[in-house]
Amino acid sequence: MANFVLTLDWTDQGIRNLREAPKRSEAAKALAKKVGVEIKEVYLTTGAHDILLLAEAPLGDHITKFALALSSLGNVRTSTSRAWPEAEWTKLISELP
Repeated sequence: MANFVLTLDWTDQGIRNLREAPKRSEAAKALAKKVGVEIKEVYLTTGAHDILLLAEAPLGDHITKFALALSSLGNVRTSTSRAWPEAEWTKLISELP
């Protein structure tokens, strides 16, 4: 499984309905599961972004489907990055030509 970091920012609609965020978080986890994504952690953050998700998926296609479906609900905008654990990225570096 590949690791992904998603940063989410509330839209005007999402922040106006802030009290529904815990319910939306549970719905997002169910949505993720439907498209083959497992949400490992959800964090409320300060700074540049509002929420940080750590997720696993077999392919980037799965995470893309999740991000598009989640964003289409209108409460958040997403940005996604692939994340490699240290053991994996050191192996990648060691295999460079």
